[in-house]
Amino acid sequence: MQDTLTMFPIWVIVLDYILGMIMWTLIARAAMGIFLPENSPFFFSRFFVQATNPILKLFNPITPGFMVPLVVPLFVAWFFFMFRFYLMPWLLGYSVMGMLSFPLEGDIARGLYELANPGN
Repeated sequence: MQDTLTMFPIWVIVLDYILGMIMWTLIARAAMGIFLPENSPFFFSRFFVQATNPILKLFNPITPGFMVPLVVPLFVAWFFFMFRFYLMPWLLGYSVMGMLSFPLEGDIARGLYELANPGN
């Protein structure tokens, strides 16, 4: 397997990690929202709400008013996914990057593979 640093410039990896963490935090907030109310005292729920509220406010002008509040974080996460999957490769000059070619998810998958197969 190729190392992520040899495949992409460092600024691409840093940008993708930041955007990926924002995207996954929004997804986690939506998932926690299924089980917990937004004002829950549970530490993780408060963290996800406080970490994502500024991003949701930023996207408020383009968020349709008819959306159920539980789905709004997924709607915003979709924008981050679209940017990472389509716009970044286009800006970098790639025609297609393919599934699991995101540096963040690729490194996580590689780490899980190494944990499951320590001798390889």
